[in-house]
Amino acid sequence: MHCRPLIRYIACCLPLAVLLSSCSVLNVPQNTVTKAPPGVTVDLIPSGRYARRQFRPMRPTYITIHATENYARGCGAYAHAQMLKTGSLKGRHNAIGYIGWHFTVDDHSIYQSMPVNERGEHADYDGPGNRSSIGIEMCENRGNDRSRTVDKTARLAAWLMKEYNIPLDHVVPHQHWLMIRHDDHRNLGHKNCPHFLMDRGRPGAKWQAFLNKIAAYRRAL
Repeated sequence: MHCRPLIRYIACCLPLAVLLSSCSVLNVPQNTVTKAPPGVTVDLIPSGRYARRQFRPMRPTYITIHATENYARGCGAYAHAQMLKTGSLKGRHNAIGYIGWHFTVDDHSIYQSMPVNERGEHADYDGPGNRSSIGIEMCENRGNDRSRTVDKTARLAAWLMKEYNIPLDHVVPHQHWLMIRHDDHRNLGHKNCPHFLMDRGRPGAKWQAFLNKIAAYRRAL
């Protein structure tokens, strides 16, 4: 059973904020309306607030796949979208002070929190992963069906590839990007993320199977 939305959001917020804080002048964004993929609920972080407090335009050339590692019951796509929308996820070591990504996927829904032509804070601090990639988080809450979540993520990635002319070899795991913190330039290396699609911390057979699934959906579009 899912808990009520407010309780669910509060219960999820603290553990995810602690987790993500170790990962990755106000200007109101203009011209940030982008086409939403089919079946996606658009629930954007407010313009000029939190992870969108600065307007940082981006032309997406990569798609970065993550896993939330947030196992609390009820912490699906809606709950994560609410955390982003209310600025609950702080980025202690990045330039903007907040964590932000574009899409969150669970086994029954997808939420969009940022326009894809705006830079997020989800991959590698000041690196090319944040500067050029669309961030997709896959939920891992208790009761969530992982295989369905992966399938929905593959369908979403295929649609984004077609819409923004992104090649399959530019769909990468978070592990692809070297993480060097903004404030103290500490090198955190490559994160084992999404951990359940990695083999010993690196892309292997499981990641290739995921790419094959994306490629099949892309061919069908």
